Amino acid sequence: MNSATPPSLDMSQLLNGVLTRDRAVLGRAITLIESEAPEKRAQAEQLLQALLDHPGKADRVGITGVPGVGKSTFIDALGTHLTARGHQVAVLAVDPTSPLTGGSILGDKTRMSRLSQDPNAFIRPSPSSGTLGGVAARTRETMLLCEAAGFDVVLVETVGVGQSEIVASEMVDFFLVLMLAGAGDELQGIKRGIFEIADMIAINKADGENRAEAERACAEYAGALQLLRPKSSAWTPPAVCVSALEGFGLEELWDSVMDHQRKLRENGELESVRAEQLARWMWQQVEDGLRRSIESDRSTQALARELEQEVRSGDRLAGSAAREVLDAFLGRR
Repeated sequence: MNSATPPSLDMSQLLNGVLTRDRAVLGRAITLIESEAPEKRAQAEQLLQALLDHPGKADRVGITGVPGVGKSTFIDALGTHLTARGHQVAVLAVDPTSPLTGGSILGDKTRMSRLSQDPNAFIRPSPSSGTLGGVAARTRETMLLCEAAGFDVVLVETVGVGQSEIVASEMVDFFLVLMLAGAGDELQGIKRGIFEIADMIAINKADGENRAEAERACAEYAGALQLLRPKSSAWTPPAVCVSALEGFGLEELWDSVMDHQRKLRENGELESVRAEQLARWMWQQVEDGLRRSIESDRSTQALARELEQEVRSGDRLAGSAAREVLDAFLGRR
């Protein structure tokens, strides 16, 4: 068995491979942009800059949900439904990161059995690496690669729900929250924090004897959504029932997603939302870059460790310590 490392690709090979949807090259390009090595980051930025001349037209949909709601099974069913309708579907499935190995825990390809075998679909599981919002650190860049490769639907599966899910919602056009009927407020108490960023609530597993209970829950959620101020004047978030197992409600759900996209395009809101997302992304990169630079500066790190101990002991305010770290770092620069 030959386990030799494949030869490296130059920029023209990477660019051509992505644009022609060579899956092996696309996977290697994603690995490149996920790398934190300085020389790899420079090459990744060069590739992304070149791809700006080849913008994609994908509909970007974020999908999250409470534990046990069946996100991966739902995405498997929805993605298969979409490829059957002629779409090219990319799934960016973000797994929780093991605190011991740093790798993905779940392995979404094994949980999306049909879609992983679909020639019109591409699944990329990536570890969250502890990133806020349940998304991988380079999810935005990966989306650009997939769009440039010609995928017209990009589904982003997040780790779970919570206030930090706003990070995920700010990189997609449509944010879908999956819920369960009869799971109890203990499990779903966190749902209130994501109502305001949801573009749709979908009650999953609405099949068999659970159908009636799912429909009651759907009505309750629909009523709750009416009490919130919508993100867009052109769209009121609905609540729907779906069954990934039976395929029930998938067509109606996707029709609603397309209706949302059409309405926001017509009033120019979709374009402005994406522009705002890019600006936020820039500032996030500034913050991340500043932190990495500070962490790589030994003198600043030594000072930071001392100040951290003072903060922990209650002898120094956190804000004061933070300013001293920044002043020390910027002064040396």
